[in-house]
Amino acid sequence: MKVIGLIGGVTWVSTVDYYRHINRLVAERLGGLHSARLALWSLDFAEMAEAQHAEDWERVGDLIIAGARALDAAGAQVFVICANTLHLVYDRVVAETGLSFVHIVDAVGRAAVEEDLGTVGLLGTRFTMEHPFYRQRLEKEFGLRVLVPDRDDRAEVHRIIYEELSKEKVLPSSKAEARRIIETLAARGARAVILGCTELPHLFSEGSGSAPVPLLDPLILHCREAVRAALESGEGRR
Repeated sequence: MKVIGLIGGVTWVSTVDYYRHINRLVAERLGGLHSARLALWSLDFAEMAEAQHAEDWERVGDLIIAGARALDAAGAQVFVICANTLHLVYDRVVAETGLSFVHIVDAVGRAAVEEDLGTVGLLGTRFTMEHPFYRQRLEKEFGLRVLVPDRDDRAEVHRIIYEELSKEKVLPSSKAEARRIIETLAARGARAVILGCTELPHLFSEGSGSAPVPLLDPLILHCREAVRAALESGEGRR
């Protein structure tokens, strides 16, 4: 089993979910008392959020690269950025480190193609919904049509993520707003909606009621790809 290197803390709330799901998947695959071999580099989300909102993606990349190099020194072989938004700087991180990262958008794209979804909605931070890195990869690499909410709804989803979910707050009013926004995307033709922020699935936890269309959870899909990469033979570098 290769060592999985997790770049987490963005936020720590969802990093806990990564740790849990990866270990569960390894146990399912290997049985018995097996768990994942992994190392975690946890970033300070306040520093990361400040750089994001300043649109200082150079700084964002620097922080991730520093974490990746620390994990590499610790023996990690398969690398995971535990966030959707931070894949905005994925290409630079891979180019400068030469390390093998599992791309979260590829995990989502493969799942959408397998389900023959065609048109999907995308929720996430403002950066994920408005920058092209996520939508273009799904469109160009997987042939999907990607819909995002209108400006006001994008702002509301972004607010919920940073002001509530990142602080472990899950409010009934925000659950209702998320459902309304998903219903709007479904009415525009989305056959499923991507919860493209690793905190968003907490709005749809057990007892929250079903969504009007299927929901794709990139965190779980990302974990599956990471475990697959960790258990396959071969070197963990590009």
